[in-house]
Amino acid sequence: MPQAAAAADDRIPVGGGGLSAVIRYTENGIPHIFARDYAQLGFGTGWAQAADQVCVLADGFVTVAGERSRWFGADAAPDFSLSSATKNLSSDLYFKGVRESGTVEKLLATPAPAGPTKDLKELMRGWAAGYNAWLAQNKVTDPACKGAGWVRPVTTADVAARGFAVSVLGGQGRGVDGITAAQPPGTASTPGAPGAAGAASAAAAPEGTDPAAAAEAAREFFDTGRYDMGSNAVAFAGSTTASGRGLLLSNPHYPWQGGRRFWQFQQTIPGELNVSGASLLGTAVVNIGFNEKVAWSHTVATGTPVNLHQLVLDPADPTAYLVDGKPERMTRRTVTVPVAGGDPVTRTQWWTRFGPVVSDLGAGLPLPWTAQTAYALNDPNAANLRGSDTALAMGRARSVAGIQDALKRTQGLPWVNTVAADSAGGTLFTQTQVLPRITDELAARCSTALGRATYPASGLAVLDGSRGDCAIGSDPDAVQPGVFGPGKAPTLQGAPYAENSNDSAWLANADRPLTGYERIWGSVATPRSLRTRGAVEDVSAMAAKGRLTVADLQKQQFADRAPAGDLAAADAAKACAALPGGTATATDGTAVDVSAACGVLAGWDRTTDSASRGALLFDRFWRRLTASTPARDLWLVPFSAADPVRTPRTLNQAAPGIGRALADAVAELKAAGIALDAPLGEHQFVVRGGRKLPVGGGTEALGVWNKIEAPWNAAAGGYPEVVHGSSHIQAVGWDGGHCPVARTLLTYSQSSNPGSPYYADQTRLYSEQRWVTARFCERDILTSPKLKVVLVRERR
Repeated sequence: MPQAAAAADDRIPVGGGGLSAVIRYTENGIPHIFARDYAQLGFGTGWAQAADQVCVLADGFVTVAGERSRWFGADAAPDFSLSSATKNLSSDLYFKGVRESGTVEKLLATPAPAGPTKDLKELMRGWAAGYNAWLAQNKVTDPACKGAGWVRPVTTADVAARGFAVSVLGGQGRGVDGITAAQPPGTASTPGAPGAAGAASAAAAPEGTDPAAAAEAAREFFDTGRYDMGSNAVAFAGSTTASGRGLLLSNPHYPWQGGRRFWQFQQTIPGELNVSGASLLGTAVVNIGFNEKVAWSHTVATGTPVNLHQLVLDPADPTAYLVDGKPERMTRRTVTVPVAGGDPVTRTQWWTRFGPVVSDLGAGLPLPWTAQTAYALNDPNAANLRGSDTALAMGRARSVAGIQDALKRTQGLPWVNTVAADSAGGTLFTQTQVLPRITDELAARCSTALGRATYPASGLAVLDGSRGDCAIGSDPDAVQPGVFGPGKAPTLQGAPYAENSNDSAWLANADRPLTGYERIWGSVATPRSLRTRGAVEDVSAMAAKGRLTVADLQKQQFADRAPAGDLAAADAAKACAALPGGTATATDGTAVDVSAACGVLAGWDRTTDSASRGALLFDRFWRRLTASTPARDLWLVPFSAADPVRTPRTLNQAAPGIGRALADAVAELKAAGIALDAPLGEHQFVVRGGRKLPVGGGTEALGVWNKIEAPWNAAAGGYPEVVHGSSHIQAVGWDGGHCPVARTLLTYSQSSNPGSPYYADQTRLYSEQRWVTARFCERDILTSPKLKVVLVRERR
């Protein structure tokens, strides 16, 4: 053990009847947590997270306890960090049902590998104790929850419940409104004996369903480009780098407020674990990070984490369904939720062998419960509490092979890909995630009419639940039944670069496309997003140039190139200049002088740097144009699977929407008093501590790597607050020394408390495109000019 490490270890008391840990804080309030075992490591982690984020954490624990209506009212909206529920009441009905059914406790009691390991359970136990100890020993000063009755101690089960919510975020969590709203029809319309001829056929589509509309609705519902989570990540092999060792650039896109923020830290148990990175709030492990030998990141994957079973109901009872002609009764889950200022609300949810009955998957995909038919949602991640075990195993890995082994052993990732690089020069992309075992053969054999529309479009299978031979099988290398084993996951090893920007695995490397996987994993030979196209162009050029360093990764993060601008700005300027009299007709029918816009578009530097002039005009124009003009009418050269990065291209200057979008954008900016050539950062910014901080980067529509999404508010100056986008950024490599070479940024800073010195410090760095030099090795931690060493312990 290094001498410095031993010194830190000596500060941790032995015995005393309670947990303890040493926390060494360095610049930007980043804690380095040092402990003897996993329970004490969890203790230090829970304490340090509470110190920075107690209100956000407490709010999330109210959510998973099913008590939002009690404290905040039934009709208010949650922050969507732990589910897509649109109101507190539906959130509470779901999460209280989960708790009262003992779901989490059963998962905690499941032996590994299907259930959590002892190390993880000790981490969670310690995290709860650390959070509670911080509450007991400190006053809450954050105005978001100061003095609030809902800030309370938690249990290990509460921590696990939060992990469960994250696991089902892409499945049951997206269907909460539909699960809690689903109710049987008032009377059965076709009385008779079970299995009678009056029973509906599951092959039929819901009455009035348009297959094309259902396919589009399912595609939109599972479209990763529409999520408030996404990411870019790229790994470069040693053959492309100056050192002959790997490089990793990680740029996850997550919400800037609420319970899905990242939090930055390092965890050390001497001789056992030494890992640095970031976790999602409320979790006790590093989710995205690096150690001495390997670095990894995750990107939201295109795998569809659920499927539907279309049920044929017993003609005598709409709460019973038929499987091979035999009836099975649904299970009632009756939940009562206390409501602030009103009477408690009681509702019943209905569960089947396949999962809960659901009334819809979004407004565009209704799933009506009739006397003949209902739909059950299968989410295998509702039996998966292994995500943090996967993260823990990755933190202990020593190579990309070790990362892959960790993924295979634990199989805990619910909705993400993994991209990794190591100090030996290796690279990895893999979509090892927990998916229902829907093969193309099964979908072809067992899809209902609805499924035949939705599966090709989105990977959402709708299987005939009345047939036993349509049951989902299991793979021999899977740790739980009904899911694909890791051997079926699309995987790319050892490529010069491996990149993902939330499209399917197909173009993780454009020179080595991945094919042959089942549709549920994602599509092949389909159009890529502009962000994917721009990313592949950039990273393939970087790999071809070679001699790459961490500094090159830093330049890529803040290049702020707008692929949409490269494709269309020049042609848009020409179309503008060709408008008769320099005028165009706006949507409201008014004539608008757009002549000044032509030169601004032509002169724009095609970036979304905060100093860029013309970026804001193009952004407002492009959003309107792409929202109103189908791709087939927008481009002269259509998509080609043989040239997926360069197609579609060449803007159709005659597209009728161009003039209208220009007129609307120009009129909008003029009405807001914003110059057409105003620097982007004057109107895309955040305000912290009364100071306006310009923010570069751009929206998904523009395809910018450094993604930033902000609601338009003309009265407040344009884009006055970021809601999601670049979050915990890391650029990691190795130079042959003992320590990794790492630069990081937590764009929204460590704390949500406006009174904290770490509320906006990294946000200022992000605004200025500056980085934090990671302190990983002991000598770097102990020589920090901001070093503060704190011993934290339980008081009993």
